[in-house]
Amino acid sequence: MTARLLPSLARAGIVVALLAGSAGAAVLAPAAAAVQVAPQATGFTLANGLEVVVIPDRRAPVVTHMIWYKVGAADEAAGVSGIAHFLEHLMFKGTKTHPTGEFSKAVADVGGEENAFTSNDYTAYHQRVAKEHLGLVMAFEADRMENLILTDAVVDPERQVILEERSSRTDNDPSAQLSEATDAALYVNHPYGKPVIGWRSEMEKLSPADAIAFYDRYYTPNNAVLVVAGDVTAEEVRKLAEETYGKVARRAEPPPRHRPEVQALPANRLVTMTDERVSQPSTRLAWLAPSYRTAAPGEGEALDVLAEILGGGSTGRLYRTLVLGDGPAVSAGGWYQGSSLDTTDVTLYAVPRDGVDLPTLEARIEAVLADIAANGVTDEELARAKRSLVAEAIYSQDSQSTLARIFGAGVSLGDPIAEIQTWPSRIEAVTGAEVKAAAVRYLAGQPAVTSRLMPKQAAPAASPAGADAPDAPASASPSKT
Repeated sequence: MTARLLPSLARAGIVVALLAGSAGAAVLAPAAAAVQVAPQATGFTLANGLEVVVIPDRRAPVVTHMIWYKVGAADEAAGVSGIAHFLEHLMFKGTKTHPTGEFSKAVADVGGEENAFTSNDYTAYHQRVAKEHLGLVMAFEADRMENLILTDAVVDPERQVILEERSSRTDNDPSAQLSEATDAALYVNHPYGKPVIGWRSEMEKLSPADAIAFYDRYYTPNNAVLVVAGDVTAEEVRKLAEETYGKVARRAEPPPRHRPEVQALPANRLVTMTDERVSQPSTRLAWLAPSYRTAAPGEGEALDVLAEILGGGSTGRLYRTLVLGDGPAVSAGGWYQGSSLDTTDVTLYAVPRDGVDLPTLEARIEAVLADIAANGVTDEELARAKRSLVAEAIYSQDSQSTLARIFGAGVSLGDPIAEIQTWPSRIEAVTGAEVKAAAVRYLAGQPAVTSRLMPKQAAPAASPAGADAPDAPASASPSKT
């Protein structure tokens, strides 16, 4: 599964399925300063450099085991786009000690589950098993960290699998093509502008040598994070980790993750996708914005709150302004992707009612932003947004797998455990003035990429002021098995 994560728990970027209404959230988050995400979580580092996070959860005798590598599609060299995702697939092939399918069979035989995903910034593999089988999956995972075997006979069929995946999930999906084109237009000079699954012409050429080179450079314990959540103690995990991962030698020193700086162009850009399969037009506007890791202190939290105020379901300002009553849209919302290593984006979207053209809808979105830039947000909006975000943090603790993802993503991006735990208190500290400042600096009146998805028979609408771009198909982020 691809993990281009939508907004919610800040750097962790985990979308929690249970969203709180304002009344319920108020009850669940009475004293924000006391709310922490998994306060029982601890960490340590093995001698070979492997970072370990343990999240005890004694409610059931099961564990979620995840190994995160600090490498993703944005770390690929030029000309081999898709190699991170391709290697994710190939990691399920055999090693020197375990033939293809043995690991997966062992997990299935004990009633467990497994999968993996690739994002721009990290790649992760995970299993969920009864606690007595934790040592088993750790031993298998440690083995494939150093003993993967790749030949033409293994690589060639799997290359066809990822090409077919691109066909089904991107090339045959107009919305995914539009997302791909939007990223290419927004992330100028930066690897976030290329799809996680890769460009087809480069995917077709990926070789065993490409995969092994990537594996040898990045799949080393000193470039990985082990997360175990469930019915365990830190001492139990340390013992098992030493017996398995601790025996894997460092075989590389991954280079610093220095990427080209994304260029903020002064011009608005328009990306239009028309296709006969589109039955309902839609529009989205995307602006560059700092991620939590590139923002000034407090700015990422302010952007999270702003995105919640704008696009937080039926209570968001976009929904109340554009959908309720005789508004011009049938749906509207948005998100902030704060969980990125580099500069990220804020995206707002809307689907028009019959008879409403997309430029009219886009103008209404811009008017909402202009109002916030001029007048700020109300105290009620601010309180509701913060309650909702903190409630998500509380609800996340109902799921050990969600907690494992939160901490795995955060630590993989360089966040200390304590910083992840105390995120709710920083959300509560956001002021209305900070939200307004974020809107002024990054959204209202700032250059944007406007993306329109339209039925084939509809003539493209006029470009917004300052925008002039031809139709350009492309795709959203891919996913695994």
